[in-house]
Amino acid sequence: MIIMSVDLGKARTGLALCDKTEFLASPYKVIFEKSPQKLLQKVADAAKEAKAALIVVGLPKNMDGSEGESAQNARDFAAQLAELTEVETVMQDERGTTITAHSFLNDTNTRGKKRKNVVDEVAATIILQNFLDARKNKI
Repeated sequence: MIIMSVDLGKARTGLALCDKTEFLASPYKVIFEKSPQKLLQKVADAAKEAKAALIVVGLPKNMDGSEGESAQNARDFAAQLAELTEVETVMQDERGTTITAHSFLNDTNTRGKKRKNVVDEVAATIILQNFLDARKNKI
């Protein structure tokens, strides 16, 4: 099935998709939107456009595993997204994904404005790949 992941941000939200075989996550797009309601609609539209059968939303836990305001915002967003799209939405721990994304971008020498514009998309790809790998190991 096609699965879409969401790396929720205050100004930029990254999206990633996997193919029907659920083997590999790939960057999909970045949505530049600060309004929570407009962002919700744009992510819902992207899920519909991609024909996503499952949506994975990154859960920004603190390094000690506790959840703060950002995690609650992500949970609220995921619940609203599930209601709006009528697509099952699950949470995926995203600790360390932005650090890993920056490391990948260092390796590819991606700098400046281009880096800022793609880091969220790369983070969404890592969230989805982690989800796919965990799912594969459960089967």
